[in-house]
Amino acid sequence: MVIDDQPGVRRLIAEALKQAGFNVTVATDGQEALGEIALEEPSLVILDMKMPGMNGVEFLQELRRRFLALPVIVITAYNELDLVEQASKLGSSYYLQKPFDLEDLYHLVRQALQPRYISHQAVG
Repeated sequence: MVIDDQPGVRRLIAEALKQAGFNVTVATDGQEALGEIALEEPSLVILDMKMPGMNGVEFLQELRRRFLALPVIVITAYNELDLVEQASKLGSSYYLQKPFDLEDLYHLVRQALQPRYISHQAVG
């Protein structure tokens, strides 16, 4: 599942992952995503940390209450490292800095979907 309030970014990530053979659902914000996750639990969440309404940290807090083990890749800008730290405390082991290369995205998705032996992987 890709959660991002920016239509262009959301569409880019979703299309790239679909072309790589993944099934992808999208959500525009945290509330919508929680509703979708309750209906069909995804294998992975790709989450933009800066969103209006429920931000990424608030979403992760609620996600961890409901779905403790669901892997999350956090997307963040260079100047948002404090958000990455907060996300890490909430169990997000992967992050991707904007702007990112699609190969970096693919690499992190493959890593996150495998059993996790190494935490706090960063690309970008």
